[in-house]
Amino acid sequence: MSSQPIGWATRRKASQIAATMLLVGGAIIFLIPFVWMVSSSLKPNYEIMAVPPTLWPSELRWSNYVEALTYVPFDRYALNTMIIAVVTIIGHLFSCTLIAYGFARLRAPGRDALFVVVLATMMLPYPVTMVPLYMLFNALGWINTFLPLTVPAFFGSPFYIFLLRQFFLTLPRELEDAAHIDGANLPQILWHVILPLSLPALATVSIFTFQTAWNDFLPPLIYLHDQRLYTVSLGLNFFRSTYDINWAYLMAASLVTMLPVVIVFFLAQRLFIEGITFSGIKG
Repeated sequence: MSSQPIGWATRRKASQIAATMLLVGGAIIFLIPFVWMVSSSLKPNYEIMAVPPTLWPSELRWSNYVEALTYVPFDRYALNTMIIAVVTIIGHLFSCTLIAYGFARLRAPGRDALFVVVLATMMLPYPVTMVPLYMLFNALGWINTFLPLTVPAFFGSPFYIFLLRQFFLTLPRELEDAAHIDGANLPQILWHVILPLSLPALATVSIFTFQTAWNDFLPPLIYLHDQRLYTVSLGLNFFRSTYDINWAYLMAASLVTMLPVVIVFFLAQRLFIEGITFSGIKG
């Protein structure tokens, strides 16, 4: 009788050790490219492609960071990208919250069928809509401005609508009923009851939006022609020429431009994990 609990505890401990080793191994594999990036950003350009490769540089060239960030006006590019990211976050939070709440709580004929149509738009690849959108924005005179990169956010995103709808479905209806009995109208219920409880989901949408806007390359490349309006993703392309790539500067600049996304994630990771977790509880 006493051997069964001991055997069960031993197997459980062994499974925990195996899971920990698997996670540590996976973390090491994912860290290898990051370590190589850091090492390459501190090397002379000729040493990066040396055979056999060296992990630690023969000389630490901290000047790579200064020279890379002054080679092109990265401060301007970072400001442009931040403006686009902030406006896009505001647009997605405003539009997706209203649309998702309507799909989650409001009763209307054809609501579920319309929601399926919204989800179906996620299957459209960007190249399919790229040309019609360019023609539309060109007719509006928005080319070479930030408008094509920010205004669409105020019309909603299918993925974020789905994410917020799933989260709203986890909230008890009794809270809204109580607020309605107290005399609150629909906008007041949404602002004072729903949104304070939805901070994890809203933080998740904000992080995803910031990461997408910060790393976006193709839409800025299509719509922005003036180099003064370029984003950081376009700025990194300056380190590539027709015949050569300045790997040391590219790695240094890439590492610096990656930091804002990492910082934002770590500052809001608790809300991010909660938002992802609770958004999948109820369908």
